[in-house]
Amino acid sequence: MNIPACVYVPRPSAANFNIGINQGIWGWRTSALDRAGARAVAQSLQVGDYLLFGHRGPSSRVAANGWASATLVRIVVARITQPWYIASTQVWPDDVYPERVRMEILDDRDHVQGTSLTPDVMEALRMSANKQGVPVLAGQGALLQIAEQATTDTDQDDEGAGPAGVLDVDGPTDAVRTALVRKEQKRIRKHLFAGKTVAACSLCGRTFPLRLLVAAHIKRRADATHEERRTMANIMPACVMGCDALFEYGFVHVDTDGVIRVSVPAEAPVDLVAAASLLEGRLCAAFGEESRGFFDHHRSKALAPAGS
Repeated sequence: MNIPACVYVPRPSAANFNIGINQGIWGWRTSALDRAGARAVAQSLQVGDYLLFGHRGPSSRVAANGWASATLVRIVVARITQPWYIASTQVWPDDVYPERVRMEILDDRDHVQGTSLTPDVMEALRMSANKQGVPVLAGQGALLQIAEQATTDTDQDDEGAGPAGVLDVDGPTDAVRTALVRKEQKRIRKHLFAGKTVAACSLCGRTFPLRLLVAAHIKRRADATHEERRTMANIMPACVMGCDALFEYGFVHVDTDGVIRVSVPAEAPVDLVAAASLLEGRLCAAFGEESRGFFDHHRSKALAPAGS
């Protein structure tokens, strides 16, 4: 089981919090981690471990476990993608915060009751609040509860369920990451399909039941910021009858006029060329001013030399 650490972010740091969450990076002042054991905790976090951020809670100057039933304005669950390192590049406007980790944001919720988390998470957040926001380890049961809640939320809202086994996520998965990504995708599908039972693929134009359509990210999820992942202009319906894979792997792209073009390498199998060519010249239904930048990014990747 991966290790969870808790970090409290106070109200005055809201702007820095938004920057860090959107860019997938968090940092601490060296003076903060100089406190007893704090740096060791930060350095112990490895790829696949978790950070649980709590933002804007009540006064932390209370007795131990005094936050058990408190409300936090925001909770963010992140998974470490690059462990502790030192950098001096400017990310936040007020300070460098040189001791950093990189992370993937998996869940972002507002107005969370402490009773929906484990008592040790709330106590770890309270302790972090009293120690300038340094990471404080919590019990592993917190991750199990988060995964169970996400799974329950997903199961209760099964409207517009997508293709079985399709998970738009790069890299290794674990139970927590899988549950939270599925929850995110369920939310996106609910917005995208809005109660429909059938919808058209944005690439081939054919209409299918929702179980044959995915909510495809135009700019790959792995390349997108937290905000871009949640932006509906970066999402389009793509069918699993071939279109989703052709677009995802860059065998087709959308030009600056919204027209689908083939970008299959010269040495590609004849059948792959034939499949991609069926989309050549079609107008992409998801193309527009709001989505243009995402298609530009996808096109730059699709047309980049192999290995670049």
